[in-house]
Amino acid sequence: MKTAIYPGSFDPITLGHLDVIRRSAKIFDKVIIGVLNNSSKSPLFLVEERVKMIQEAVKDMEKVTVESFSGLLVDFAKEKNADVIVRGLRAITDFEYELQMSQLNNKLNPDVDTMFLTTSVEYAYLSSSAIKEIAKFGGSIESLVPENVIKPVYEKFQITLS
Repeated sequence: MKTAIYPGSFDPITLGHLDVIRRSAKIFDKVIIGVLNNSSKSPLFLVEERVKMIQEAVKDMEKVTVESFSGLLVDFAKEKNADVIVRGLRAITDFEYELQMSQLNNKLNPDVDTMFLTTSVEYAYLSSSAIKEIAKFGGSIESLVPENVIKPVYEKFQITLS
């Protein structure tokens, strides 16, 4: 059984993330969404909130589970018996960073490979940072995130939906 981990902060999850998750689930027997609990960042949502939102967004994907983790990704991968780390690429600038991280991860654990999936064209511009920026100023995020994420994002910025 081939298990993949799709790691990230997912603060919040976007339709671009869901695209990569759906496509990964077609390739692997099991996909674990690894929600990073990074104490050096100040996320909009607590890790528990992010896990819950993602679980709701992927509830119809039977091969997909969601878990939080801290520490090194390769240690989490080893703990979960994962063979592959999946990373989404939006642009060439993502590739430079992701290539460096995959090489470092391979040095730390040569038994875990990294697979890059290019983001579908309709999501190439999308990022969690962009979602937060749009919502912060009252812009519409309805076509950019799963439906269950819309209200919590606006609530974090104390914006009332009309």
